[in-house]
Amino acid sequence: QVQLVESGGGLVQAGGSLRLSCAASGRTFSNYAMGWFRQAPGKEREFVAAISWIGSRTNYADSVKGRFTISEDNAKNTLYLQMNSLKPEDTAVYYCAARRGVQVPTTTSTYEYWGQGTQVTVSS
Repeated sequence: QVQLVESGGGLVQAGGSLRLSCAASGRTFSNYAMGWFRQAPGKEREFVAAISWIGSRTNYADSVKGRFTISEDNAKNTLYLQMNSLKPEDTAVYYCAARRGVQVPTTTSTYEYWGQGTQVTVSS
């Protein structure tokens, strides 16, 4: 059974940085794609970034391009999201997700497995 456990969230001032981690277990993830999504209060869950485990194909939401970087450590089965130049509008619960295949889509319904989420709060 696939398990995804996020960590690294917290409170940071605008302009600051955080690095989120997602520890994955229960499968060999070589043929999986992994993604980060976020959900702010009263809003729908939205795509942030995704990466294919093999080939490191990436995809980013326009709102985070140039500020966030997604990466993986294959040996540790861990996904990361480095978030720089954070803005108050980045405040949300951030979720890690996984799907079989090498495509890196942006829609939540295409991801099969989800973590519990980690809160990121950016103060102005």
